[in-house]
Amino acid sequence: MADSRRERIKEETVRKAVNALLKWRQKKLQSNPDHEEEEEEEEESEGDDFIYLSLTLKKVPPKALTLAPHRIPLRHSLLPEHHSTLNLCLIVDGKKVTAESSLKALAAQGAADPSVNQVLKLSKLKSDYRSFDSKKRLYDSFDAFFATENAVPLLPKVLGKVFYKKKSKIPVPVDLRADCSNLEEEIESACNSSLLCLSGGTCSAVRVGRWGVTEGGEIIENVYEAIDRVVEIVPRKWAGIKCFHLKFSDSLALPIYEYLQPGGEDGGGSSLVGKKRKRGVFDSARKK
Repeated sequence: MADSRRERIKEETVRKAVNALLKWRQKKLQSNPDHEEEEEEEEESEGDDFIYLSLTLKKVPPKALTLAPHRIPLRHSLLPEHHSTLNLCLIVDGKKVTAESSLKALAAQGAADPSVNQVLKLSKLKSDYRSFDSKKRLYDSFDAFFATENAVPLLPKVLGKVFYKKKSKIPVPVDLRADCSNLEEEIESACNSSLLCLSGGTCSAVRVGRWGVTEGGEIIENVYEAIDRVVEIVPRKWAGIKCFHLKFSDSLALPIYEYLQPGGEDGGGSSLVGKKRKRGVFDSARKK
């Protein structure tokens, strides 16, 4: 897999795209010194500080793949601090994984360094957080959310647009054993992950970097890690992928891979879409 991805997507191509985006972001901040003070307001609207790996498929994915987010492991976490210092919430289904087993596992870890700060049962979430305001208070109370895999498909209806419109705190799936003996391991792994939410169309995106948190080299490593997992998830693997781009939410999308013409079932591909297009995209990013 590693050889295949690096043959298709050259590291120099990814490096140029990442560097161009970081330079563009730095220039934007310098031209607007108050930007960082406005970041919270910006998160509420359209912009954010994440770099996205944008994926375009050749065909709309089957509905079964769009029902729940897919966990994408990353080499470097996008969280602003180590997860042990953050306020984390775990949502359990209450059947395969109970709140009692989760709390017992947390107690075994000791109070000084728990994996999560609160455990919520799905039924309690449904009964106690019905209103928009209560969901907003829950959203604001924690830095990140996790949920057992059985609960994940039910959460969009329960948590609503407070969580799923901005997508910044969508609960990350965790595969817990019934006795939660792997709780600490799963939470740590989930904290070093991103999410792929396949849409009802052909375009989706995965966060692979964050301004002020991940450096250029770390973002490049995350890009390749994400591509490996994305290719495993989508139908027909590489043969189903039309292109990959990198972008901030409010920047140009810079191409790093595009399927060209069939050379067989897999068809081959190009890590960039011609030198002329490459120069134009990067020059525009620098000028913006």
